[in-house]
Amino acid sequence: MATQGYVQTSLIWVAYAVAVVLALIAASITTFTWQATRERSAIVSIVAVVGLTSVLATVLLLPVDIALVSSTTSTALGAKKHWATSERIDNILFTLKVVYYCLYSFDALLCLLIIPFSYFWYEEYDEVEEQEGNQTFGSRLWGAFKYTIAFILLVVIIFLVGFFVPAAGSRGGGDHLDLDFFKRLLDENHGEKALTFGLGLLITLGTLLYIVYTGAGLALFPVSLIKSAPSVSAPQLSENTASQLEQNRERQRQIEMRNAGRSDGMPHKDRRELEALARQERTLVRRERLAAEAQGEGKSFVVRLWSKICAVFRPLKLIGGILLIVLALLIWVSMLITGIDKAANSVCKEHCGYILAHINVFQPINWIFVQTAKAFPVDYILMALLIMLFFSSTISGVAAIGIRFLWLRIFQIRKGRTMPQALLIATVLLALMMLAINYAVAMMVAPQYASYGTQTFCDLPPRFPFSNPDCRETPEAVKPCSEWTEARSHDGKYLRQVCTPTVMSTFLNRVTLNWPVFGAVAFWAQFAFLGVFLIVFLLSLFRAPRMNLSEIDEEAEADEEEGLLASTGRRFGATWQDITGRAKNTSYGSGSGNGAGSSS
Repeated sequence: MATQGYVQTSLIWVAYAVAVVLALIAASITTFTWQATRERSAIVSIVAVVGLTSVLATVLLLPVDIALVSSTTSTALGAKKHWATSERIDNILFTLKVVYYCLYSFDALLCLLIIPFSYFWYEEYDEVEEQEGNQTFGSRLWGAFKYTIAFILLVVIIFLVGFFVPAAGSRGGGDHLDLDFFKRLLDENHGEKALTFGLGLLITLGTLLYIVYTGAGLALFPVSLIKSAPSVSAPQLSENTASQLEQNRERQRQIEMRNAGRSDGMPHKDRRELEALARQERTLVRRERLAAEAQGEGKSFVVRLWSKICAVFRPLKLIGGILLIVLALLIWVSMLITGIDKAANSVCKEHCGYILAHINVFQPINWIFVQTAKAFPVDYILMALLIMLFFSSTISGVAAIGIRFLWLRIFQIRKGRTMPQALLIATVLLALMMLAINYAVAMMVAPQYASYGTQTFCDLPPRFPFSNPDCRETPEAVKPCSEWTEARSHDGKYLRQVCTPTVMSTFLNRVTLNWPVFGAVAFWAQFAFLGVFLIVFLLSLFRAPRMNLSEIDEEAEADEEEGLLASTGRRFGATWQDITGRAKNTSYGSGSGNGAGSSS
């Protein structure tokens, strides 16, 4: 039996190691896809990849946490398995706790020290001074360090505040602290309390960002998949562009020949038309280049094959987008139900961050996880996919909104054109928002499942003194574990032995109980998140993006032309032409796209 327990826990950790490797690959692809090619910096790339990997490793630890505590209990009998002794469970929880604290501490150092130092290190680089020999490694190192001192002082202040200031929860009185569950949360040393305060502060900052970026991204990400099928294929675009370009240049020659030799110069009307034709020619040349790149002209066989594979799977984006919209709406409804349930039924309210766990209303996402847990390991895979959906939505939100201060855009996040400074700042934003996503998933999306997994207990009195309850003959007495069942069970000591809360839920509950202000902000911010999602979702469905062509700059114009290959149309004919590489004999846009050349 003991061997079976070791094998099961080892497999869970091996699966986590594989997930971390995949996270490293995803972080590398994300970094090098978004980073500007001409502005690449080795230290910026390394820090961004390591930072994103660490953040993903932190959030992907939650499914492992749930899997480990659930594996110790027999769900059908409501009792611990024979191999799950108290010593073995303590070892599992201690290992999880160490990994959590290491990852959280590294994420905090990443946001407060490592990335700021990397930012200033990049800013200190001066190519001219380096060529003249005026800038050395030491001078650049000191220049970056002196600006980072302010962040070091900030870390020290946060740690001292958390270490010496008494936790608010330990000073509060009232019935909400009578349960042993809360008393155990308050029993911690000063070092843990300092770390709890620091991470609670970072979670609160991340929650404010999560409202805007993740709320908007969760609405935009599925819709962008639906609207990503091109309305015109690359071969068709190339053929039509070549025709329009020929007509454009012919019209320019006509105007120049008509005005050749005029002593009074070119008339104002012809000059305006010629300028318009010149602007249109630049647009058509750029469009022709993009169409050629989309077809893989001049590229290797692998690149051309990859473009055709992408075209084959392009229709699946439509189906995937529709499914993700349904899932996003289901998450929205589940979070709303949990929020209302906590606001109405939490016995401790704002004193403990609205801890609930025992759901009083049917909550679809939590129910799905509990039901899929019967087919191991479907529920753990779904939890990992749910976390990745939030991560992808956050990236989508950052790319759509950009890095802003209030309404002012500081940096844009664009594929292949993201500056190193923007990449580092985006990494900090993602790290902070993933801490907030941890709270949202564990406390709002699937609170009971994230707290106790599939663990159950036998809600019967023991048949004999000092014996454990037996539910073999009464399976209806098997009930799911929660924070509140301890007070209602016949034997609270036995329940504590059977129901083992996840390390993540314990940590988050400790943050919200010791520092209620963090819990209140994180809880009520979820309603703001739901509001942002609903507004952006409705706007993205019923309002097409508009662009003022008179104020367009070169970069925005390039983005607009790239949009021709990924517009909002959904035409499978374009996909078929991209696969075959042949265009139909039609004239796309010749009526309106070359209006300037239609008169002679």
